Amino acid sequence: MKESASGQVIATCDITARVTELAPRFLEGFDRGNLATILGEATPRRFRARTVIASEGRPADKVFLMLDGLARTFTTTQQGEKVILLWISAGDTAGGRAFLSQPMDYLLSTETVTDSVALVWNRNAILPLAKRYPRLLENALLIASDYLAAYRDIHVAASHDSASQRIAQVLNKLARRKGQRDSESTILDVSNEELANEASVTIFTVSRLLSKWQREGLLVKSRGRIVVPSPEALIRSVR
Repeated sequence: MKESASGQVIATCDITARVTELAPRFLEGFDRGNLATILGEATPRRFRARTVIASEGRPADKVFLMLDGLARTFTTTQQGEKVILLWISAGDTAGGRAFLSQPMDYLLSTETVTDSVALVWNRNAILPLAKRYPRLLENALLIASDYLAAYRDIHVAASHDSASQRIAQVLNKLARRKGQRDSESTILDVSNEELANEASVTIFTVSRLLSKWQREGLLVKSRGRIVVPSPEALIRSVR
């Protein structure tokens, strides 16, 4: 049994079962015994929504593996504007700079979007594990490669796709990663500002296009929430 930061006890068997269910890339290639050793060095933590769990420019001293909930990475401009970069879903990791033998600062901040549960390895625990299990470093490198591919796609979209295509792609991505399904639609708790940041467009452009798509029956917009009956139909409409 382990105790989370909120004082709630989380059974080790529950953690193992959840990790097995998620099959995170970070822990690929380990048998049950080695997996138990690695998980035994982590602490389960519960975080309330909108909690910054890693801060840009502060020492990278923890690695996070999301078990439940949703988080996102962001950077802050010199003018204090928050720029959202990547979404971190259950099974994803954050804080990879803690793996480096030379102490580094976090390159990005990470905050929870919803109430979340994560496994947390302190740097003084993950470094010995990485030396004992080189596959951990290999997995971390593969994850870094995935993030680089995501940044490539963001750059290509910003250079070549129209504003409507970029916004539709962001909505489709969010629907896959963080959407709540009801019987017929996907519900997204996302603001115009968040959409504008991720799609690299103005808030005015987001507002205008969402209103247009609502008139066309492609979505329903309310304050801080978007209901999308078919993300695929939205994507087809902007091609």
